[in-house]
Amino acid sequence: MDRPAWNKLVSAMEAGKVSKVVCWRLDRLGRTAKGLTALFDDLIGRKVGLFSLRDSLDLPTPAGRLMANVLASVAAYETEVRAERVLAGQAAAREQGKTWGGSKLGRQITVTNEQKSQVIAMRGEKVTKIARTVGLTRPTVYRLLRQEQEVTA
Repeated sequence: MDRPAWNKLVSAMEAGKVSKVVCWRLDRLGRTAKGLTALFDDLIGRKVGLFSLRDSLDLPTPAGRLMANVLASVAAYETEVRAERVLAGQAAAREQGKTWGGSKLGRQITVTNEQKSQVIAMRGEKVTKIARTVGLTRPTVYRLLRQEQEVTA
């Protein structure tokens, strides 16, 4: 649950600025039944309601709490089943000789002198912007900037 937007919401709840949390589905809030149950208890303790649009449940009611716990278990089950399917798919792909995951270690992209000068000229901009503008990867831009800094130092 340590996510920037969630932390911001928790701060607002602690300040008393939030009376109800509205979400699309419960499985968007947490991945485990234990984590969601702890969240429900925390919200009830803070007197903050929870309403799920897709699941049509309202946490402050006894029926809503029952349904929330059932749906939390279902969400955890779906997550586990999804993980099993991914692992099975990866195993099948490996058996067929397929690979994935980037380039070979130690491989360096060929960089033109024009690209080097563009990167140096854009020094100070965000690395992502430089990479998109020049047509290089971010690691390559970082490498070029580091090399330029070592030369000028």
